[in-house]
Amino acid sequence: MKLRLWFAAAAAASAMTLVGCAGTGPNQQMGVAGGAVGGAVLGNVLGGSTAATVGGAAIGGLIGNEVGKNSDQRNQQRYYNDQPRY
Repeated sequence: MKLRLWFAAAAAASAMTLVGCAGTGPNQQMGVAGGAVGGAVLGNVLGGSTAATVGGAAIGGLIGNEVGKNSDQRNQQRYYNDQPRY
């Protein structure tokens, strides 16, 4: 039974990672991956069911997506501000 939950967590994390990586920056991709894995593990620990694991992966992926996107935007803004003006 525990093995099934871990497989569900891995599948949910993989799905969130693949869905969240289209046309994004590197920090956003890492945020989705890390958030989905962390959320899946936390959901499994707290809920102990497949639904909790998948829900945790979804919520963690969304939070990681936003954190990574903000980081990519901040890095892009710094890059453009450091460029010489002609």
